[in-house]
Amino acid sequence: MTRRAWWLAPPLLLVAGFFLYPLYFVVRESLTGDAWSRVASSGRFLDALGTTVMVSLAATAGCVVLGTFLALVLAFTPFPGAGLVTRLVDTLLAFPSFLIALAFTFLYGSAGIVNAAAGREVMGGFLYSPWCVIAAEITFYTPFVMRPLLASFKHFPREQLDVAASLGARPWRVFRRVVLPEAWPALGAGASLTLLLTLNEFGIVLFIGAKDVETLPMLVHSFGVVTFDLPAACVVAVIEVALSLSLYAVYRRAFGGGR
Repeated sequence: MTRRAWWLAPPLLLVAGFFLYPLYFVVRESLTGDAWSRVASSGRFLDALGTTVMVSLAATAGCVVLGTFLALVLAFTPFPGAGLVTRLVDTLLAFPSFLIALAFTFLYGSAGIVNAAAGREVMGGFLYSPWCVIAAEITFYTPFVMRPLLASFKHFPREQLDVAASLGARPWRVFRRVVLPEAWPALGAGASLTLLLTLNEFGIVLFIGAKDVETLPMLVHSFGVVTFDLPAACVVAVIEVALSLSLYAVYRRAFGGGR
């Protein structure tokens, strides 16, 4: 073996031990009996798949819109405290997702701050609706879009903005024709990562406990922990892994030049 191969062997063995080896057992367990046919023909699985895609797409779209707007403000409209806001964004990246769900419970629950301040229940069933899950995921994952954009805008030549403005271009045209082409790779990376993470989000959905919001991770939990149907849980887990790998392949194809 070459010297480079000796250096590569330990990390490759770690990856195999911590990821590929457990994944092998998940795939093997999913092939037990008629697990695949039971899950594929289950209306519950199809509903969970549709809910997962809907929530993930809506949350990602919200993160892209809000994250792009906030990144533009922080990068091109400096104000007192902008540096502090940027550091807070970095801090949010380290938070566990269930803290956001807990905060939403304190804010919008039946005994939450909003209803207590109004003296009556004004939020209705918002806390237990799909919209609350989407809003919580947007709150938590928006920094994952903002951070790559802020890094991209940091190296953006401001002279291009000045030239475009001097030629009479409106702000929207400047963003679409000057800023967006430069920020597109960063925006694509942030949006792709957010979509992958929201597809597999478990903590927010579990802690909010929204009715009729059963996603694929929740279905894995239900099959594996509640009904002890381990083969069915492994089938859904394999499908989740396949979805994630497919999305990553699409991202690499779109933004990595097919490398």
